[in-house]
Amino acid sequence: MKNFAYGLALSLVVTAVSTDALAAGCAAPRNAFDQVYCAGNLFSQTDQDLNRAYGDLRKLLTAEQKNVLKTGQLAWIKERDDQCSYERPNGFFVNLTCAVELTQQRLNFLKERERECKSTGCEDSKLGR
Repeated sequence: MKNFAYGLALSLVVTAVSTDALAAGCAAPRNAFDQVYCAGNLFSQTDQDLNRAYGDLRKLLTAEQKNVLKTGQLAWIKERDDQCSYERPNGFFVNLTCAVELTQQRLNFLKERERECKSTGCEDSKLGR
């Protein structure tokens, strides 16, 4: 499985820097490298938040539910990678704006599952999505 969180040193494609990146101190990137730096930082933070939310949710689950969640998470990673990146002989290309958006959507999904588990109980069918 490709690990894009650590592959930012490879060739990157950035279509635009989101407003969140601008708020994070990247209001006036001077060039494409500044944009990559800012987008990379935003992706890194969003990915850390995602990993934290995934861990928090796992603490609430049975062993079987953890397996269901893991299967869903691996499928989501593949889908994100397929939508937001591609590989060429000269390197990996990642659209960080796409990666941030999909990671934020997944983060919201995991937080919603955590709220659900704490309030009405975990729905196994939702964990595998």
